[in-house]
Amino acid sequence: MATTTASIDIAASPDRVWQLIGGFGSLPDWLPYIPASELGDGGRLRRLENEGGEVIIERLEAFDDEARSYSYSILQAPFPVSGYRSTLTVHAAPVEGSARVEWSGTFVPEGIGDDDAVALFHGIYTQGLTALATTIGSPAASPSAQA
Repeated sequence: MATTTASIDIAASPDRVWQLIGGFGSLPDWLPYIPASELGDGGRLRRLENEGGEVIIERLEAFDDEARSYSYSILQAPFPVSGYRSTLTVHAAPVEGSARVEWSGTFVPEGIGDDDAVALFHGIYTQGLTALATTIGSPAASPSAQA
C-alpha cells in the first residue's frame, strides 16, 4: 500500500475554507480540472468528470462537519490503483486567521510502481491545493509534502 499527503496554509479562516470545500459535490467550485460533479445516493456518491471527459465515481466514507473533514473512496476511475481512500481536512494554521488544508490518500498501485503512483496522486493533491489557494484569493504558497 502506498500513501501520500500534501498540505497548504491559506490566508483565510478554517471556517471560510471549509465552507468552500466541505460539500462533497463542491469540487468544481475550486478545482479547475474537475468541471462537473453530480451527487447521487442521497449525497453519498459523486460522479465527476475531468477536463478530458473521463468519469470518476467516488463514495463518501466519513464526514465530520465539526472537525472539518471528510474521507472518500474511488469506485471507478482511470487511475492505475485499487483500494483508494482519501481524506480532506481543514485545520487552524499556526498563523491566526489562517487555515491548513491537508489532502492525503492511500492506495495499492496496479501495473505501476509505488513511486509512480505516489507521484501521480501527490501531483493531483498539490495542484488541487494550489488551485484552492487561488480560488480563495490567498497569496501564493507552496504545498508541503509527505510521501
